[in-house]
Amino acid sequence: MKKLYETHDRIAVIRMESPPVNSLAHSLRIVVFEALDAALQDGEIDAVVLCGAGQHFCGGAAIDEFNLPVRAEPSLKTIIDCMEASPKPILAAIHGSALGGGLELALGCHYRVATPGAQLGLPEITLGLLPGGGGTQRLPRLVGVEAALKMILSGERLDGASAARIGLVDDVLSGAEDAGNEVACPAVTWLQSRLAAPLPAPLSKKAAWPDLADGGSEFFEQAAAKTDKMKGNQRAARSCVACVRASTEMDFDQGLAFERSRFLELVTSSESVSLRHLFFAERKAARVPGVPADLRPEAIAEAAVVGAGLMGSGIAMCFANAGIPVCLLELNEEALNRGMQRIEKTYADSVAKGRLAQAAMDHRMGLITPTHRYEDLASVDLVVEAVFEEMQVKQQVFSQLDAVCKPEAILATNTSRLDIDEIASVTQRPGRIIGMHFFSPANVMRLLEVVRARCTSDQTLTTVMRVGRLLHKLPVSVGVCDGFVGNRMVATYFREAGFLLEEGASPSQVDKALLDFGMAMGPFAMSDMVGLDISWAGRKRMAATRPKHLRYSKVADVLCESGRLGQKTGAGYFRYEPGSRKPQPDPEVDQIIVRCAAEAGIARRTIPDQEIVERMIYALVNEGAKILEDGVASRASDIDLIYVNGYGFPASRGGPMFFAQTMGLMEVSQRIRTFHEAHGFFWELSPLLSGADTKPNAQWDDLTNTQGKTAKSESLQ
Repeated sequence: MKKLYETHDRIAVIRMESPPVNSLAHSLRIVVFEALDAALQDGEIDAVVLCGAGQHFCGGAAIDEFNLPVRAEPSLKTIIDCMEASPKPILAAIHGSALGGGLELALGCHYRVATPGAQLGLPEITLGLLPGGGGTQRLPRLVGVEAALKMILSGERLDGASAARIGLVDDVLSGAEDAGNEVACPAVTWLQSRLAAPLPAPLSKKAAWPDLADGGSEFFEQAAAKTDKMKGNQRAARSCVACVRASTEMDFDQGLAFERSRFLELVTSSESVSLRHLFFAERKAARVPGVPADLRPEAIAEAAVVGAGLMGSGIAMCFANAGIPVCLLELNEEALNRGMQRIEKTYADSVAKGRLAQAAMDHRMGLITPTHRYEDLASVDLVVEAVFEEMQVKQQVFSQLDAVCKPEAILATNTSRLDIDEIASVTQRPGRIIGMHFFSPANVMRLLEVVRARCTSDQTLTTVMRVGRLLHKLPVSVGVCDGFVGNRMVATYFREAGFLLEEGASPSQVDKALLDFGMAMGPFAMSDMVGLDISWAGRKRMAATRPKHLRYSKVADVLCESGRLGQKTGAGYFRYEPGSRKPQPDPEVDQIIVRCAAEAGIARRTIPDQEIVERMIYALVNEGAKILEDGVASRASDIDLIYVNGYGFPASRGGPMFFAQTMGLMEVSQRIRTFHEAHGFFWELSPLLSGADTKPNAQWDDLTNTQGKTAKSESLQ
C-alpha cells in the first residue's frame, strides 16, 4: 500500500499529486482526505504540511466536474471542514500555482506560506463563476473586504510577496525553490517554530473585516455599480459582490449556503457555459492534429524582426518582454529611429502609469538591437518579417534572409493574407518557412495565427507554437488561404454590413445592433478607427479580378473618394469633433448611402435589428464552416478563439461557431438558406453546415468527425 504521507520530525508531509497541475478531481480529493484522516489519528504526528508535487501546489477545481448533479464525496468542503476541526496545526506550503479551489483549500489551513514565485488567485470570474469552495466567505475574514473583493473581481494572481503584504500568507519562504520537492523542508522548519504557539482559530470562526457597518451598504452598492462595466460578465461579478457582502451580514454557515446557491445559478448560465467552452478550447488549440505530441520544440535564443513600423516595433517588444534578445532591422535609418522611439515611448508610458519598473524598461530596451544590415541577422534562430503587404516586397526580403541566415533558422512572415507557399518558393528552406500573424497592436493583442504552409515541417510548427506561448500569446494553428481564418471570415462580416446600409440600415443602427449583441465595437466605428484607406487600397488592388456580375457595395469607396478616411480625417462613416473619438451620425453619409442604393437599383426598407445581427453573425458562421471543410482550421473551437481574441466577438457568447451551436445548427442552416433565397450567391450554404439539416442537436464535432477526448481533468491553471 502506498504511504499516504512522509514524516519529518513528527510532522506529516502530504503531497498532492495529480499531473500536470494537481487539480482537485475526485480521485485526488480521496487521497488527500484519507491522508489527512490518517495523519490526524496518528499519535506520532504533531502537525501537517500540505504541499503539491511537481511544479504546482494546486491548480484548482476539476472544471469538468462542475456540471455533475451531485458533488462526489469527499468534496472540497468536507476536506476543509476536516482541516478546520483539526486539533493539530496544518500548514499550506504553496509553490507554483494555488488557484481557485487550490487557494480555497489553503484558506482552510491554519497557516499559509508561499515561495516568492508562487501565484495565488481566485480566477473563477474569468469563467463566469464565483469561488464556490468558501472563498467568498473565508478570504474577507483573512485579508479584509476591500482586498478580497478586488482579488475576486479581477481574478488577478498575486506572487508570494504581494500575498504576504495583504495578509493572504503568513510568510514567504525566501530560499525555497518553486518545486514541490524543495518547498517541504523549509515549510517543516517554519511549522516547527510555531508548534508551541496557540492554534489559530479557523477562518470560519472569524468575522469579516474591516467593520463596514457604517457605510457598508454604500461600499457594496458602489462595487455592484462598477460591475456594469464588466461587459458580458456582469452576472457573475454582481454575484461575487453579493457573496462578499454576505460574509459581513450573515454568519459563516449562512454565507456559505448563500455562496453555494449563487454558484449553482452561475454554473448553468449561458455566459459561464460559453466561457468554459473557451477555456477548454485554449487547451485543445495547443495540440495540433497530426503533429506528434512528443516532438520537442527547438530553443530560440535570439530573434529578429524585419520592418520597424507600427507592427514590427510591436513584435520586437513582444520578444523583449519575454526576455529574448531581438534585432530590429530597417533599411531606412529614419524609419529605424522612429521605430525605436516608438518602442521607448510605449515603455515609458507604462513606467509613468506604474505598470512597469524603470529597471524593467531599461532591461527590455537593452534586449532590442537596431540595425540596417541584413548581415547582423546571421546568427539568429527566428526572423519575423513585418514589411509592406505586397508579395514582391516580401519575396525580396525572404530571398535576402535566406542568403544570410543560418540554414536552420526559421523565417516567419507576419502577412495577414498572402500565400505563404509563394513566399517560401524564393528560399532554399521551405520546411523552415511559416506564418506568424500578429494582431495590432502586437505588443497588446493576445492572438497569434500560426500559419502552416504546404512544406512547413512539424518541427518548425511545434517550435513556433511554443514561441507564441513564450511571448504570452494565444497561438492558433491555421492553414493557408486568402486571409487565413480571421480575415477571410471578417470579409463576409463587412460585406453584409455594406449591403445592409444600401438596403435601408444606417451606420448607427448597425453598430448599435452589434454592440447590443456584445461585440467590442460596431463594424463602422471600427472601420473609422482603423482607417478606411487601408481596406480601400486592397479593394483597388483586387478590382481587376473581381467578378463583375456579383453585387458590390460602393459606399466605402465613395466615402474614401470624398476624403472621408475615418478618425484620421475627422470623418468616415461617422463624423468626429476635433480631439474626440466619439462617433456622431452624419447626414452627408446618409445621402451617400441613398445615392449608392439608387444607382444599384436597390429599394431601401426598414431592417429590424435581429436581421442585422443574424446576417452579420451567420455570415461568419457559414464562412467558418467552409474554412473547416477546406481544412484551414482544425476545429470549430479554434475559430472561436480567433474571433474572441482577435476580432472583439463577445467571450460571453463563446465565439461565432459556439454561438451558432447554442442557437441550433439546424436552425442556423435553415436561416442561411432563407438568406440565400433572398440575397443569392454570397449566401450559398456550406455543405458541412447542411449536414445539420436533419440533426436537431448536431454539434460541430459531429459534423467534422474531429471530436477528441479532452484531458482527463482540467483546472483553472
